[in-house]
Amino acid sequence: MKIVCLDASTLGSDANLSGFERFGEFVKFDKTSKEQTLERLNGADVVLTNKVLITREVMQNSSLKLICVTATGTNNVDLVAAKELGIEVKNVAGYSTNSVAQQAFANILNLRNHVAYYDDYCKKSSGWASSEIFVHLDKPIFELSGAKFGVVGLGEIGRSVARIAAAFGADVCYYSTSGKNANSEFRRVEFDELLKSDIITIHAPLNDQTRGLFDAKAIALLKDGALLANFGRGGIVDEVAVAKAVDEREIYFTTDVLECEPMKKDHPFLSVKHKERICVTPHIGWASFEARKKLVALTEQNIEQFLRKDLETK
Repeated sequence: MKIVCLDASTLGSDANLSGFERFGEFVKFDKTSKEQTLERLNGADVVLTNKVLITREVMQNSSLKLICVTATGTNNVDLVAAKELGIEVKNVAGYSTNSVAQQAFANILNLRNHVAYYDDYCKKSSGWASSEIFVHLDKPIFELSGAKFGVVGLGEIGRSVARIAAAFGADVCYYSTSGKNANSEFRRVEFDELLKSDIITIHAPLNDQTRGLFDAKAIALLKDGALLANFGRGGIVDEVAVAKAVDEREIYFTTDVLECEPMKKDHPFLSVKHKERICVTPHIGWASFEARKKLVALTEQNIEQFLRKDLETK
């Protein structure tokens, strides 16, 4: 068996991929362009891909039997073509819940407590070292305790975030984007009510119900001092509208995802005047060391299960 990993760099330089060698020949590439994909999959039985597109053309012109997506989402694979051609597709789910929840609060608390500002103040010789008093309170800090905390999308990650917020003492509610989610642990609200929250954090997929959910109209309805966090998918929040709002009102925004990744050099977030009101991280919420280790292990399990099934049918 030949296994090819097309974008190993997306799993981190510290990822241990040696376990795949026990299945046969293992070849890895740090990055793969669209033009290189077919050539690199020559003779491959299994492909590992995080973001590289596996199209109908690629499948029809290769000997692939299994596509392993090293992520939860499978939008980079033509699933219809895979089914028609009898190629199995396996993804990995549930590996990053703790990682995403932790990153969400890291970003939220960074803005809520103005961590970047105070850290910078202390590291400047003209800052704390030159102060005549023991404390510096130019940026107000607000507690999560008592804050109205709204969660968009109460799936596994959303529930984890909601429980952590409740542990801080926040008043937690949630909005179901599908309208079908009923949870007795937290109070369900409609979208108009959710927009009145002090903090809103998004943990929903990008689909017809969520695309453009936080458009200019919705953002305009946020209360002064509100914090909006996107840990779902780019495209749920209108990035141009929120960048404008951050400069025009006291609105705070943090995101780990963008509609187009990597970030464009002319992105509106790069030119906001009130940079202290915005916190952007480069799609790292899923990628704690522990989560990536689990991801690799589960991908190995996917190959094992495929091989076992293949043997049973012979």
